[in-house]
This record gives sequence, structure tokens and C-alpha cells, in this order.
Amino acid sequence: MTARVLSGIGSDRRGTTVIEFAILAPVLMLLVMGIGDLLYRPYVQAILDGAVQKAGRDSTLESSATDQSAIDDQVKAAIGMIAKDATFNSYRENYAAFALIKPEPIYDTNGNGMLDAQECFDDINGNGQYDRNPARTGQGGAEDVTRYTVRVVYTRPFPVMTLLGLPATQEIESSTLLKNQPYKRQNTPAVQRVCLP
Repeated sequence: MTARVLSGIGSDRRGTTVIEFAILAPVLMLLVMGIGDLLYRPYVQAILDGAVQKAGRDSTLESSATDQSAIDDQVKAAIGMIAKDATFNSYRENYAAFALIKPEPIYDTNGNGMLDAQECFDDINGNGQYDRNPARTGQGGAEDVTRYTVRVVYTRPFPVMTLLGLPATQEIESSTLLKNQPYKRQNTPAVQRVCLP
């Protein structure tokens, strides 16, 4: 009797599907959540890029020159629709012309490609020191070139990446470079040559 019951249990296949599902379900759920997390980042990045491009164009208008926080709020609203807990950090820097978006020119007398003692450089931004990025902070004025950058930190939509040791938050950034409208005469300060002692 016992042998017949045991052989009946051994040949019973009715519960195998449940056991297979119990083994595969966690793996499939992790895979789907991982793919969802990987696809969420480019989606948020695309929304941010579009919002920053529009905000950058809006900020080059004379009518927006005094109210930059309203333009930042537009970007926050666009991202806030898909990432509710996102934090934002925006900044603006400006140049007198597109050609000045490079390190300040140096007069390299010894030919080593570096600014050394007793060599000179053109102080583009007027701060008295050599800068690899000679931007001035802020939106700038008429006909200035402005770089508008927004950095966003948001919580990942799925916890699967934290299981792999990655942080629970994701950081993305978008930047645009546009020229302000020529609503008045451009204020371009004279460039001074500064020599190191």
C-alpha cells in the first residue's frame, strides 16, 4: 500500500508548473525591473533635454532677462511630471562670443604648452587669474553667449539597482548654448594681458 502511494506521488506531475514558476518568477521580475530602470533614464534625459532647450531659447529674449527663476520653474515642472521627488540645480555662465568658449590664450615663451612663471595670458573674464573656462556667471547681456545647465537628481523607479550596490538615486545633466538677442549694444570689457611674476 505504502509503495503504491509513493509511486503515485513520484509520478504525479500536477504541481510542477507552480514550482517552476516559483523558481523563475523572481528572476523574471528582477529582469523586467532592471530593464525598466535602464529605460527610465533616457526617458527622463529626453524630457530634460527638451525642457532645457526651450528654457534656453526663452531666456535669450530681453523680456526674460530679469526673471530667470520663472524659466527654471518651467524645467522643474516638466521633470516634476515624471520624477516627483527630483531635486534641481541650475546655473548660467556667459561669454562675449562663441569663439571665447575655450581656455584663456597664453603667451607660451618656452613652448611647453603650459602657463609658467613670467609668462602672460589674456584675462578674458577680467578676474585676474588664468582660467580654462573664462565664463562669467549669470545670463549675461545683449548678444552674449549663454550656457544654461540643469542638473537633476531623482530616485530610481525600481529598487533592483540597489541590490547590485548602485545608489538609489540617479543624476543627469543637460546643457544648451545660445546667443542672447541683440536688444541693445553689447557690453564687452577690454581684455587685459596679465603676466605671472
